[in-house]
Amino acid sequence: MPSVLRRVALCLTLVVTSCDDPAATERPATTYANALVDADGGAAPAHESKRIWRAGGAEPFPRSLSYPAGTGTITTLNVAGPTPTDGHPFFTPLGANGRACITCHQPADGMSLSARTAAQIWEESGADDPLFAAIDGSNCPSLPQSRASSHSLVLEKGLFRIPRPWPPLAADGEPIEPEFTLEVVRDPTGCNLDRRHGLYSARPMVSVYRRPRPAANLKYVTGIGFSFDPKNGLPLVLDRETGEPTSGNLLSDVRERTLRGQARDALLAHIELHAEPSAAQLDAIIAFETQLFTAQSSDPRAGDLTSDGALGGPEALAQAPAARLQSAAMNPIWGEFTPWANLPAATSGMDPTREFRESVARGAKLFATRWFLVSDSAGITDTGFGNPVRNSCAFCHNMLHSGMDVAPGQVDLGTTNLPHANEQPDLPLFRLTCHLDAEPHPHLGRVVYTHDPGYALTTGKCIDIGKITAQNMRGLSGRAPYFVNGSAKTLADVVTYYDERYTLELTDQEKMDLQHLLEVL
Repeated sequence: MPSVLRRVALCLTLVVTSCDDPAATERPATTYANALVDADGGAAPAHESKRIWRAGGAEPFPRSLSYPAGTGTITTLNVAGPTPTDGHPFFTPLGANGRACITCHQPADGMSLSARTAAQIWEESGADDPLFAAIDGSNCPSLPQSRASSHSLVLEKGLFRIPRPWPPLAADGEPIEPEFTLEVVRDPTGCNLDRRHGLYSARPMVSVYRRPRPAANLKYVTGIGFSFDPKNGLPLVLDRETGEPTSGNLLSDVRERTLRGQARDALLAHIELHAEPSAAQLDAIIAFETQLFTAQSSDPRAGDLTSDGALGGPEALAQAPAARLQSAAMNPIWGEFTPWANLPAATSGMDPTREFRESVARGAKLFATRWFLVSDSAGITDTGFGNPVRNSCAFCHNMLHSGMDVAPGQVDLGTTNLPHANEQPDLPLFRLTCHLDAEPHPHLGRVVYTHDPGYALTTGKCIDIGKITAQNMRGLSGRAPYFVNGSAKTLADVVTYYDERYTLELTDQEKMDLQHLLEVL
């Protein structure tokens, strides 16, 4: 039976003043739409589905769910679905704060969480919703939790507080002696200097604020394309439990290297589970999230993203092999859309669909073949390639179908380190000073100002300051804002950042072509 798509749009604009807030803080206004539900072979209900999935619900997670996202539609494919959710640890609140994994990994947002969704949840439930749990859904747990201003980072940028122990801890729990001192220069949330939660508390913590990564397309995240790290020639880091090599691409700062470790960390830190999760709970979470694939599936300007030879959407993503290196000459990144470069000419007049598809194809070609000088980017230009090195976007985003890095992808692209980071007055600013006996940051020297030290919070090394793991690029339209710290509000802002950071000198048309590509991934 063909798929049945039914859509109900519900637009709300609410401005609610908190009665217990003497500053009369306003809840942010937003506009949102209900879900598009794909009833594929009866796997999903044919009626309109809720846009937001809540912890503790009993509705089965169907084989396919589609929602409005950006200018088009995002679809999450559950290849082993439908999945019962009643009692399932991905959907069941197991900890003290009422959350489940689904709370922060929403199918309408590509199994991540957009600022738009956070604002909608605040409108509907306010501070009582588990999403805004004080532990990390607040700018700091010590703030008045009933006020929207105390949750401004998650409401406006979809950022969650990630408290990292200081000094860093090794995988065995032993302290690491850092190669640098860390000072708080600016603390707009108050958490890094907080008596209980800050850097000088009884349990010293560094609070950084990050976007949640998608709990989908995980075979690409964990896939291994090399038997060693080609950036340093060293063997891949082994899983302490199994002895198997790890991809090094799981989290922004690689504080966990396996899905099992990540799930355990999330249950204990974000869901506030008071006891160790069981093996059965971890197994069920991993089994579910590894059967999810999410991507844009249609766009009103292009139509179905699998038409005329294109291979967009989650079905092709689920079937393709992971951890394959692209080749601009033989098998280029985003070759899913190269068939649109040679469409039949319009029979008469203007053909907007054809023009948009051709723009996407041009964007894919630009991504793979437009060479420029990559400079001062630790994790690339300090690993033997040269500084600068002439290459394209696909130099770092080189994994076919996902846009991740096949090698362990920790790179400082400047999104958190000054002078290249976008101005972020609402985020903390740290000054890291490398010890005289330590190797300094390869491009920024001994003193680095940063909003998020990134990988260095795991390793304690100066050369890792500001390195952030590259992430999956599929379903981007559903999970604005962008970059680890939400500093790019739109995909147009992402293109502009790279154009200015690396002096690409893109024309307006080239910028639009790249934006169109990102919108249909």
